[in-house]
Amino acid sequence: MSETRKIAAILVADVVGYSRLAGADEDRTLARLRALRSDLIDPTIAVYNGRVFKRTGDGSLVEFRSVVDAVRCAIELQNGLAERNAGLPRERRIEFRVGIHLGDVVEEADGDLMGDGVNIASRLEGICEPRAICLSEDAYRQVKGRLDLAITDLGPTQLKNIAEPVRVYSLQVGVPAQAKPSHPRKRSGVALLAAGIAALSIVIAAGAWYFFIANRPAVVTTTATAPAASNAPPPLAAQRFSIVVLPFANLSGDPAQDYLADALTDELTTSIAQIPSTFVIARNTAFTYKGKPVDAKAIGKDLGVRYVLEGSVQPSAAEVRVTAQLIDADSGAHVWAEQFDTPRADVLQTQDEIVTHLAHALLFQLPEADLARLMRKPGANPDAEDLALQCLAAVRKAPEAVSKEAQAGFRLCEQALAVDPNDVYALALLSIKYWQPVSHNLSAAPKADLKRGDELVSKVLALDPTFAYGHVFKAEILRDQGRLEEANAEAERALDLNPAAVDAYAQLAFNDLELGQFEKSLENLDKAIRLSPHDPSLHYWYAGKATAHFGLKQYEDAIEWARRAIAIDPTYRQPHPVLIAALGWTGRQAEAHEAIQRYLALFPTGPRTIAAWKAVDSWDRLIEGLRKAGLPEE
Repeated sequence: MSETRKIAAILVADVVGYSRLAGADEDRTLARLRALRSDLIDPTIAVYNGRVFKRTGDGSLVEFRSVVDAVRCAIELQNGLAERNAGLPRERRIEFRVGIHLGDVVEEADGDLMGDGVNIASRLEGICEPRAICLSEDAYRQVKGRLDLAITDLGPTQLKNIAEPVRVYSLQVGVPAQAKPSHPRKRSGVALLAAGIAALSIVIAAGAWYFFIANRPAVVTTTATAPAASNAPPPLAAQRFSIVVLPFANLSGDPAQDYLADALTDELTTSIAQIPSTFVIARNTAFTYKGKPVDAKAIGKDLGVRYVLEGSVQPSAAEVRVTAQLIDADSGAHVWAEQFDTPRADVLQTQDEIVTHLAHALLFQLPEADLARLMRKPGANPDAEDLALQCLAAVRKAPEAVSKEAQAGFRLCEQALAVDPNDVYALALLSIKYWQPVSHNLSAAPKADLKRGDELVSKVLALDPTFAYGHVFKAEILRDQGRLEEANAEAERALDLNPAAVDAYAQLAFNDLELGQFEKSLENLDKAIRLSPHDPSLHYWYAGKATAHFGLKQYEDAIEWARRAIAIDPTYRQPHPVLIAALGWTGRQAEAHEAIQRYLALFPTGPRTIAAWKAVDSWDRLIEGLRKAGLPEE
């Protein structure tokens, strides 16, 4: 068996008192652990590019490419567990110990890791206090000075079966570091900030004036002071700035004006996602809150984000009044709130000031080149762009590109292109008219439609190579042409430009499924689910996870995710055969019989034979699993 030596950051996490919890109520404990793994642990590991190389029942061993990512992941996991334990009696809380070490490991051919690097991380976890994180000196050196949490130096510690003592540092999650006095000369020209407020919140509030700076007519209301300047890197805990941009409210009283508020919401989501070290919930999930009362604490807990950005748009004939406010989801407190007036043609440019402000607030001084990259490129003709945004609103509400509603929207795009043939938004949206029916098997002339859609998307990317959804659409067209590797490259490019483009993660995941790259498919589906946990496509993603787990012979996981997909939409056919086959392979005949009866009742006129499923999934194991389960053959 071949093996490779390398340096890696290893994280080991384990449940405190698992035997006690399981002894008290094994079924409930296992169910809670499964839920934590699918909803918190695995998605968080995926976000920080970790790789689980071993499970231990109640624990995980994870490899990271950097200690910074490992520590960020551990902090987010511990904070997530703390939220889920809130209100539970102590004896029912699931709590973790975490150990992290940077060292030499041996990677075997099957991906398993061995060696002192793994052993030391495991021993660190064993001596860790509940809810804390223990770092070896080698790991601590990589993040020293970047932690905004309390650190205790435990000194040289003799770890079990480790020859030499290891210096250990204990990170206390949720306990802020003790403030250090600043040297007066180093604070020259820096505004003093009010004490007792979280550092990130202070800086955002202090920089709120920057939202709507000069060079446009604006009426600004603010009580904030100027932002403090600093060349110091932000604290590690603050780098993962997590936020959801809720749909801005349309206060005009005219539903036909919704498209302006929705467009501003979209622009903010896209641009904020490009700020380094941010995590932004995708638009699809954010819009599930449209028209609902804002409970920032509940939303923050539901989505796992620290901040909620909300606002309103009140358009009139010539001007638009925009208000915006940032809410700390932990406390429910308003960090800042502002309003201003702008010409209607400039309404989408307000996102420039908002994004610029947040960038400065987060990173104190983002380089001008990076700020320029975040700025929106406005269309040359405001009338064309307004028509394109109305087209966008109509297409999003339509069930299919071939529907009457969508066709009416596409006519608005054609009107926009009559005004400005190079309007990127209108070109991109009009392409949907052609490639989406091909993707959904609804086109009467697939070759011609795909060619026309490709022409429009190619023009979009020629005009603006940085338009992320141009690359998303190009990936879809390449997928329809069977060019999966090229499609993946386009989807990756879309994510480089817009990390909140959740559709690109989904494309990668389903392309990887077809390529037989099941682990990669699961990683991308986990990222999609973390970005958009209430997405309208969630049942597709769950079915994709079921299929990937089946491909990996992880039949219990395949059963769980197939059932989740069916619970959301029983009429979606794909997860049913995966569930039946997985039950067949695990020998659960009674459950398999029940699943078959439900499937046949839902699809009485659909294909029942095993052979018919070869067009959907050619795996011999799926066919054999269906046969084992007893699916009748015609």
